[in-house]
Amino acid sequence: MRLSKWIGGALASCALLPGLAAAQTRPDQKAFFDLYKQLVETNTSLSVGSCTQASAQIAERLKAAGYKDADITLFSVPEHPKDGGIVAILPGTDKALKPMLLLGHLDVVEAKREDWTRDPFKLIEEDGFLYGRGTVDDKAMSAVWADTLIRLKKTPPKRTIKMALTCGEETTAAFNGAEWLAQNRPDLIAAEFVLNEGGGGRLDENGKRELLAVQVGEKAAQNYTFLATNPGGHSSQPTPENAIYELADALKAVEGYEFPVHLTDTTRAFFAATAQKVGGQLGAAITRLLADPNDKAADAIVSQDKALHSTLRTSCVATLLKAGHAENALPQRATANINCRIFPGETVEETLAKLKELAGPKITVTANQPVRPTAIPPKLDPKIIGPMKTLAAKHFPGVPLVPMMSTGATDGIFFQAIGMPVYGAPGIFIEKDMSGIHGLNERIRVTSLYDGRDYLYDLVKAYAY
Repeated sequence: MRLSKWIGGALASCALLPGLAAAQTRPDQKAFFDLYKQLVETNTSLSVGSCTQASAQIAERLKAAGYKDADITLFSVPEHPKDGGIVAILPGTDKALKPMLLLGHLDVVEAKREDWTRDPFKLIEEDGFLYGRGTVDDKAMSAVWADTLIRLKKTPPKRTIKMALTCGEETTAAFNGAEWLAQNRPDLIAAEFVLNEGGGGRLDENGKRELLAVQVGEKAAQNYTFLATNPGGHSSQPTPENAIYELADALKAVEGYEFPVHLTDTTRAFFAATAQKVGGQLGAAITRLLADPNDKAADAIVSQDKALHSTLRTSCVATLLKAGHAENALPQRATANINCRIFPGETVEETLAKLKELAGPKITVTANQPVRPTAIPPKLDPKIIGPMKTLAAKHFPGVPLVPMMSTGATDGIFFQAIGMPVYGAPGIFIEKDMSGIHGLNERIRVTSLYDGRDYLYDLVKAYAY
């Protein structure tokens, strides 16, 4: 997904966006737009879409730019023929430099035509915005990565540039191409570092740039099942043993529990910048919490902001319920799904143990498949962050760049698990309401798309040339 989250406190507004007159005035922008439009209009939802088709279309464009078959790997598995992906490689001239990897996902969240104002799989421009499912998440970045490889083909880089565009990021139970590559073809995608989604930029309600974010670390998403079972019986003769009540008690225990505050180098840097910007009671509370993560009073103040609260700790919440088998019978079974976002460094097993403790002996608690890897936060490496800041000052003068940990999850976690640090690249600005990502009428400003493309292109060149 996108800019990590709209995390806490209003940061100062900065430069105004340029007018639409600046958009698509260069021949290379037209070529990029054609690629982007084709990608958005290729349905890649799990129910009826095909990432395999999208991958093949990108491969054809790469071949037209001069890439050979040996430079391109199209992959899928027989069980999921429509969930294929693509890896492309632009070889570097300096073998002493380890490759870099550009990661994106081609699949999108489901979108029903009857719910949308416009056809979600037609790219439509209105009032300076481009509408369509995937216009941001994640076809903007995926199109930029493919376009970047096309533009750079004529000038060999010093560092080898790899690109992996995969399927399955948006659906937990689907075939996941990033996971498959990490487990089955680590040699193909091996790199010193990865640039991924998860960063970006935020606009205020007037379209002014507020901040840039580089995602440095993310939580691991994991689902658990709570199960209560009883013999049941006739509802005219209720007993104390009731699966629904027992499950409800366990859920109340989860609701009332706060996981402890943890901090990484990234979240420390983020909270320090936030404290300086917001000031006042919140800023003072953040400063106290940074000094003492066990300061409950400071935690209570900071955690009034739901995004800041989630950035501080593991969080678990009930998301699905199912109980009973008849309206006139005592329930024999009651289940709940608990969705946890696990703080980097904490494990699925540790969280499972805590949930079992909270649920009590009457509830069976299990970790659902698939089990995600433990989130490993990358370092705030100046070799990675430095070029981002330098180019931000050039492309977006006056806009602060802030390191953030995503409270969500991306496919980057699979690459971190095999020792490849993953960074959510800044550059593509979205609206304060998340631009309809995962919701209705997803959109991106035309200027944000082209300006983000220019920034990310220069960023890749800064690392590779």
